[in-house]
Amino acid sequence: MFAKAFRVKSNTAIKGSDRRRLRADVAAAFPGLGTDQVSVLVPGKEELNTVKLYAHRGDAVTVYVSGGNPILFELEKNLYPTVYTLWSYPDLLPTFTTWPLVLEKLVGGADLMLPGLVVPPAGLPQVQKGDLCAITLVGNRAPVAVGVAAMSTAEMLTSGLKGRGFSMLHTYQDHLWRSGDKSSLPSIAPLALDPPDLEKEESITADPAMQEDLRCLTLEGEDENGEAQQQMCGRKSLSEASEDSNSRGLNPDPTDSRTLQEQMDELLQRCFLHALKCQVKKADLPLLTSTFLGNHMFSCCPKGRQLDIKKSSYRKLSKFLQQMQQEQIVQVEELSKGVESIVAVDWKHPRKGSILEGGEVRTIIINYAKKNDLVDANNKNLVKLDPILCDCILEKNEQHTVMKLPWDSLLTRCFEKLQPAYQVSFPGQEPIVKKGKICPIDISLAQRASNKKVTVVRNLEPYGLDPCSVASILQQRCQASTTVTPAAGAKDSLQVQIQGNQVHHLSRLLLEEYRLPRKYIQGLEKAPKPAKKK
Repeated sequence: MFAKAFRVKSNTAIKGSDRRRLRADVAAAFPGLGTDQVSVLVPGKEELNTVKLYAHRGDAVTVYVSGGNPILFELEKNLYPTVYTLWSYPDLLPTFTTWPLVLEKLVGGADLMLPGLVVPPAGLPQVQKGDLCAITLVGNRAPVAVGVAAMSTAEMLTSGLKGRGFSMLHTYQDHLWRSGDKSSLPSIAPLALDPPDLEKEESITADPAMQEDLRCLTLEGEDENGEAQQQMCGRKSLSEASEDSNSRGLNPDPTDSRTLQEQMDELLQRCFLHALKCQVKKADLPLLTSTFLGNHMFSCCPKGRQLDIKKSSYRKLSKFLQQMQQEQIVQVEELSKGVESIVAVDWKHPRKGSILEGGEVRTIIINYAKKNDLVDANNKNLVKLDPILCDCILEKNEQHTVMKLPWDSLLTRCFEKLQPAYQVSFPGQEPIVKKGKICPIDISLAQRASNKKVTVVRNLEPYGLDPCSVASILQQRCQASTTVTPAAGAKDSLQVQIQGNQVHHLSRLLLEEYRLPRKYIQGLEKAPKPAKKK
């Protein structure tokens, strides 16, 4: 608002009655200020002026000046503190932190975008859309800007910290600041941590009553029995570190016979793997470990559970990440002194995902809808879409128009959002799991020179069949020549060609000997029909 020069309309001294009215307005606007603090901010005898001005965009603004410095400004009957005031009362407003390089953009009139935020280990402050907030720089609690939240904290996390976060009203070094004594930015040390937390101790709890983050429908890791698990990603819960984490409890599963520490280890690993699977992309690397914890791991904490690293066997995030690095899931480096970042992820690591059959996915979705009372009371065939389902399955243009879906449509959309995969098992071997859909074995007939027919077989490799071995067996059984050539349009795939129509022999080999399911073989109907008896 004050990025460019403004035009002053009037400058007058405030009368006694107006001072009292201003004090009342300040006390109402900023209830965190005590009576004495309000009296200091709006003095009774010292010079206090009202400056009416027009900003460069035409906004009519009233500025209150004390001791030569602007202390407050009023826009559309709303009071806002200046940076001069916030330097005296740095905790007056909810505070968000950004990088020093971003300040130049803010001074130039830019709004603060969410990717520019630095998420502290304790998480983001709780604000609602339209709340007044202060912006600070890393390592200094002295505010450098005042703005209005463009969305709530929950919406910020839901967006993955993307988009416009704050509409800036006033910044350090803008023209409103220049109208004062142009004091330099003071250095206010960050609040001291409790003694146990001084050495980069990572301890944050996820509180269901506070911040929420929308998560996607995704596959999660395996339980201790090796059985695949999956859950509908819900809204996360995140709160600032409690002064007494022991008194708040960690909501352990009462039916779980494991110790609290064992449960916390399992929860920590689940959130870690889920965050890598759902939220972190290759373009996000390198990623600060503190950002990974605050922005991503806590968004994957199941509803009703609290994640406290100090209650795990690792005690610190750094030690846990060292273990994950030893397992070759991630690579962590200290890019600057005392600051660790995740620089690489093994996206194909077997612990990063698991496989579910369609029936299991269907059961999970149905149970989720019933547990959250989403089944329409008037029509059991319809399911109400909560914010989680909306984010998972609706397109952007449907977010505000589609409120319910039939069961079949809901299930279809959920399946479309999941990564298809298939598993092939061989006797005496570990099952082979691959992403994508498995192509059926394709049997076709073709004509060659002199009107001779040949049988062509493709896609044998996904089923563990060696085309050369199949060709050798068919050559002996059919008493016909066979050749193995690269399959057209398929990379690193071979096809077998047998002279004549040999679909009968292929059928017996694939169905009876190899015992492949018929549904994975196409072209069996092309076998020659038996000759009619005379």
